[in-house]
Amino acid sequence: MASTRALVSLAAGFYAANCSLGISVAKRWVDTSNVRWVHHGLYILTTATTCTAFLACAVRRSPAALALAPAALPLFMLQHHGARPLGRHTRDALSAAPCYVAGLVLAWR
Repeated sequence: MASTRALVSLAAGFYAANCSLGISVAKRWVDTSNVRWVHHGLYILTTATTCTAFLACAVRRSPAALALAPAALPLFMLQHHGARPLGRHTRDALSAAPCYVAGLVLAWR
């Protein structure tokens, strides 16, 4: 079974990759109009790995579980609100960042 460090790192990595892609598209550095599924796929991977990391941390009674748990709300809100308006989408996405940072700190200490 994968370590909690690896799972939290994987979830944070997918989150960072998805945010990076979203920022690149919003700034028009990258055009994903023909491959929008990439952003959606990264969202699914982010959500799935975050849930997996949370469950693994909870089973092992790692404090990282408490840090990752609140990330569920912004991830849900992203799906619920959609991409427009862009400002709200950006706030929803970035509000999960402290959860991933805290999760990484707690998993790696």
